[in-house]
Amino acid sequence: MPSSKRNKSKKSTSATPTATDTLPPPDDELMVDLFLELDSRDKQSQQESVTEPQDTPVNKVEESSSWKQNSKVRHLARQARKTAALAQNFAPSNPDIDAQVDREIKLEAASIKRTCDELAVQIHEINPDGHCLFSAIADQLALLNILSSNEANYATLRAAASSYISQHPDDFLPFLPSISGEDGVGATENSGLMDARQFEQYCLIIRDTAAWGGEPEILALSRAYNVPIQVIQAGTPSVVTHTPDGNLRDKLARDTKVVRISFHRRMYGLGEHYNSLRPKNPLVAVADKIHLMLS
Repeated sequence: MPSSKRNKSKKSTSATPTATDTLPPPDDELMVDLFLELDSRDKQSQQESVTEPQDTPVNKVEESSSWKQNSKVRHLARQARKTAALAQNFAPSNPDIDAQVDREIKLEAASIKRTCDELAVQIHEINPDGHCLFSAIADQLALLNILSSNEANYATLRAAASSYISQHPDDFLPFLPSISGEDGVGATENSGLMDARQFEQYCLIIRDTAAWGGEPEILALSRAYNVPIQVIQAGTPSVVTHTPDGNLRDKLARDTKVVRISFHRRMYGLGEHYNSLRPKNPLVAVADKIHLMLS
């Protein structure tokens, strides 16, 4: 089975990947494109870091179908971030870079905490093992009594996401870049997207490996379990809402069951990570609200 640049999992306690296991095969043209995109995103991130993030209403949402518009660009940027994070893991320590990363981690953490306080939720840590997205959503589905405690695990969620994507190729195939790159072997003519065989492999990878999940899998799980999924993150928008029907909603009803997870770009050394957001203890929630009012 051809390997995918997407199929680079984070370190787990059971198996520690080596540089040769995790780093992608050399591809000069693709790597140039990836790091150009990474450089562009890093500059944008640095500009956001310099300016203190402004409070935004927690009901601000982004239409779930918006991931389609720039899916290929975000996919390249995401792969570049993974490659850079893995390369940095094997690079010598640089005090200046380490200090800058520490500042970015603190800014991101403060921004996410601010939104969490407004929503009266707190971070429940998820193991950074490559399954974090699926484990975080599984934890939420158990809290909402959508899944039993026995079913609420990453294996169940991976199978559900894979099955939904596989059964709805028209909703996902047009927005998934070829595994080997837009100009690689297996890319569809004039599109650079996955062909049918690669799409089938993609679904199997999502189901059977520790490949990182992203927006396609979040949307698939929102539809599979018929529940909105809110992703709290640093930057703007601070809350991204994926709804099963794909419609933009300014505000979710109070009695609506909603999955809430947090997305971290800097919290862990190996890159992107998701945590579950559980309701705060009522006393803690009141104390945090008072603190927000006084700050």
